[in-house]
Amino acid sequence: MTLTTERLHIREISLADINNIHELHSLPQTDEFNTLGIPGTIEITEKIVNEWLEAKNFNPQVSYVFCLMHINTEQFIGVMALISGKPKFRSAEVWYKIHADYWRQGYASEALVKILDFGFNQLKLHRIEAGCAVENIASGSVLEKAGMMKEGMKRKVLPIRGDWKDAYSYAMLEEDFIKLKE
Repeated sequence: MTLTTERLHIREISLADINNIHELHSLPQTDEFNTLGIPGTIEITEKIVNEWLEAKNFNPQVSYVFCLMHINTEQFIGVMALISGKPKFRSAEVWYKIHADYWRQGYASEALVKILDFGFNQLKLHRIEAGCAVENIASGSVLEKAGMMKEGMKRKVLPIRGDWKDAYSYAMLEEDFIKLKE
């Protein structure tokens, strides 16, 4: 499956993306607020990607991990995921990681708006959530620019490099998305 925006192809990951994903996960800048940590080897990244690919095979599909590719150059920009919760609640969580070379250019917000659209219009979700470390001002700005609402703060919920960090909770409801599009 591929989604398209003005500047991006947003397609589900494949094994061919391992090198790009490994490079992304290995950048100290993108690791600052990440709970994953920097993988020691490409084999560790391969294991992570294989887990993502296996989760894609559930029926119905509940895990969507996408590569963000520049529409003209096919340059790798980052990854973004939408992971559904229990069907009864019609909710999902979104997360993303953007290569530092593409920060502050609007790619994350552009992709997030498209992923929200996919979640509400194609998956018929009621609620999409996201979280980010309190200190991660840039990520909070991405979420707010896409129209997500800050709902609160969770105390010491993120294990980052041996320390517990607070995180803001964001969400968008289907009705919020409809109002935003009007």
